[in-house]
Amino acid sequence: MIRLATPADIDNIAASYEELLIHEEQTTSYSRWKRGVYPSRAVPESKIAAGSMYVLEDNGEFCASVVLNQLQAPEYAAVEWQYPAADHEVLVIHTLCVPPSKSGRGYAKQLLAFARQLALEWGCTVIRMDTHVANTPAQQLYLKHGYRISGRSEVLLNGQILQDLYFLELKL
Repeated sequence: MIRLATPADIDNIAASYEELLIHEEQTTSYSRWKRGVYPSRAVPESKIAAGSMYVLEDNGEFCASVVLNQLQAPEYAAVEWQYPAADHEVLVIHTLCVPPSKSGRGYAKQLLAFARQLALEWGCTVIRMDTHVANTPAQQLYLKHGYRISGRSEVLLNGQILQDLYFLELKL
């Protein structure tokens, strides 16, 4: 089940970020996120308040989270999107996180399907997102589901982490 997150989900979401970031410190950092900087507990706190944080549960157990809204980062304006769209026609996927203990079960795929359905319900024509160029597992997943890479740029994430990002889009 995928549902809007509530304040009761903040601890689980923050713990999933921590689990992922510790795992990446010990193995390979695909996301290039930085523990203590981004994503942090502030993400679910602010996104739940804004009504844009979703959680995936399996048999009542927290398994993954994602932010879905129509807020494109300023860097998106410089991308030469193949599918131009007005802001109200774009759903943006942010901070999709499946903690390592829950990986390999199709949860990211379910979140992408949910995002697509939500975008259609909102009258969107395009879904956009970004991911670090080193995040090949995420890129493979997105490309497999019809997304295309439309641009690349260095950005300063959360004002503190220099990121080399691919910008992806899906025409609905």
